[in-house]
Amino acid sequence: MPAISRDEVAHLARLSRLALTDTEIEGFSDQIDDIINHVRQVQEVPTEGVEPMSHPSSSAGVMREDEVRPTLTAEQALDQAPASQDQKFEVPQILGEEE
Repeated sequence: MPAISRDEVAHLARLSRLALTDTEIEGFSDQIDDIINHVRQVQEVPTEGVEPMSHPSSSAGVMREDEVRPTLTAEQALDQAPASQDQKFEVPQILGEEE
């Protein structure tokens, strides 16, 4: 026996102000019935002893150790910049902002 009748789908369509054809009502009735059956199947899965989790994968992110490495000096970083000022990149003004 279907979980939702064709008349219930037609009623919901009217409440939602949807103009559905008889074929569409029949199709949606079948689709909603399938969805309800899938939800029932999921509800039947035994979950006793299963820890709730925020993500289906329980693996932790892999992080590397922090280690100090040589980096560019300010002069090296800025030597190819079109413009610089006070050891910073100088860029054109945007969005009409004033200094």
